[in-house]
Amino acid sequence: MEMASADYEVFGKVQGCNFIKAAKEKADSLDLTGWIKNNKTGTVGGRIQGTKANVDQMVKWLSEEGSPGSEIERCQLTNQQAIIRPDYNKFFLRF
Repeated sequence: MEMASADYEVFGKVQGCNFIKAAKEKADSLDLTGWIKNNKTGTVGGRIQGTKANVDQMVKWLSEEGSPGSEIERCQLTNQQAIIRPDYNKFFLRF
């Protein structure tokens, strides 16, 4: 099974609308690992790892859906790569 990793930063109205909590629930439902946090610049960022298909689904959620009340401008991906195994054993919130 192909495993993937990607760092992401979501721009728009993504703080103060339960975005990171909703993202954690979505990541958990997709069996992804990694992390998410609010950035000082008003964006949300982190890393997602898991099967390529599920990482792609999460990227779609981060780019188009988000939490109720959020307004996503764009999701910028960096460090996209195939991996052997995830670096984390779960998906968590960073503060």
